[in-house]
Amino acid sequence: MAPRIFLVRHGQTEWSSLGKHTGRTDIPLLDEGRRGAKLVGERLHREPWNGLPDAEIRTSPLSRASETCELAGFADRAQPWDALMEWDYGAYEGMTQDEIHAIDPDWFIWRDGVPEGETMAQLSDRADGIIEYVRSADRDVLVFAHGHILRVLGARWIGEDVSFGARIKLDPTSLSALGWAYGAPAIDRWNDAGHLGT
Repeated sequence: MAPRIFLVRHGQTEWSSLGKHTGRTDIPLLDEGRRGAKLVGERLHREPWNGLPDAEIRTSPLSRASETCELAGFADRAQPWDALMEWDYGAYEGMTQDEIHAIDPDWFIWRDGVPEGETMAQLSDRADGIIEYVRSADRDVLVFAHGHILRVLGARWIGEDVSFGARIKLDPTSLSALGWAYGAPAIDRWNDAGHLGT
């Protein structure tokens, strides 16, 4: 069977709850985020996944992702991977959309990118490198990472431009899966938060 990639977005943080762009700033999980991490872990350890015993586990090195991985019960098998870090938002790090619109009223991240940060082309290349690695692997991969980089992975997995990420929302501690249909890359599951009771 062709390898799949399972995606878990990290749990809620103070900045994510406020809508602040959290790229490389290392913000800890809130209690709500820790609870969600445990619940997604419980789900992944039940049928039909049974803890994904044969999967490779990778996590962003940022604490909000690595702690989500730990609380989900995968830390003993996880390896940090810098490629899974969030988009570097440059000058817009820590700012809300309203604060950015006060500077640039027409700004839209999925069209305009960010000043002094990672370009959309760089982000696309980084996601493509992750995908190339996963597709060359001989087993499934489970990753714990961040909202925007995971949305870019979803877009690039199916051959779409980075801007497609705008159309695939991703909530904290949601579960997604990228796989195959009729021999072509497909989104098997997206933004699944059933374990959170929502």
